[in-house]
Amino acid sequence: MSGRKRKADDDIEDERMSQSPSNSPALSSRLPPRSIQKRVRSNISGRALPLPRLLETLSPDEMRNLLQSICQRHPDIGNEVVTTAPRPSIQSTLEVLSKYESEFQAAFPFGGSQSSDYAYNRVRVQLLNLLEALKDFTPHFLPPHEQQAATSLAFLDGATGVIHRLPNWDTYQHNRHKEEAYEEMAKAWAMVIREAAKKAGGMQLLYGGWDQKIAKHNEVSGGKMQEAVNELRGGLGWMGAETPAPAAGGQADAMSIRQQLLNGSYGIGSSASIGAW
Repeated sequence: MSGRKRKADDDIEDERMSQSPSNSPALSSRLPPRSIQKRVRSNISGRALPLPRLLETLSPDEMRNLLQSICQRHPDIGNEVVTTAPRPSIQSTLEVLSKYESEFQAAFPFGGSQSSDYAYNRVRVQLLNLLEALKDFTPHFLPPHEQQAATSLAFLDGATGVIHRLPNWDTYQHNRHKEEAYEEMAKAWAMVIREAAKKAGGMQLLYGGWDQKIAKHNEVSGGKMQEAVNELRGGLGWMGAETPAPAAGGQADAMSIRQQLLNGSYGIGSSASIGAW
């Protein structure tokens, strides 16, 4: 009797253990082994930024200075940058010149004459920076480096306007910077006109309105662009007899300027006026 009771108790205990959640086969299969459980890393430490993230934090000026410094220390890298960088456009270049021009204008003192010696001394550094940039950028748009005459002419048109806007100083010696800039710009115009006249007989000069623009630049500069005017006259001279009769209004005025350029009478008897700064 007692033996049968003990056996029954053992059977009940075995059944209870088989129903325990901890011993359930389904639960055991869901629990990962202790050896492959992911542990939280506790040894995190500071480190430098990856290069792409570091470059994202740099301003354009900081990036430019960094790149220039690297190129100066490693000329081979500088050569690679020159050969692979996008070609500067007219718009981007004129925007850079506009930035220098804005810095120049912002350097003027408040009140008083803006053509005085005092004003000149205040803005001299910014003036030289502007003219140096103009001097460096201009050859990039000249032949043979620049093959498209339209591109060269468009840049020179905008760059000459920068010189027009420079003040005329009270002291004559201070005006030499502007005089030299006009002289170099006139030579640049003459070179481009000479090359453009060789292509398609200079038709681009005739029908692009450049004769009028160059004549206007010469007028505003007080005759400082005469070298360009002379080159244009020589380039268009052969077409003088073939020029069609003008219609009226603006076309007649344009043709009148063209004829004056061809016969060398443009600007005679008229005084050039330069607008106030």
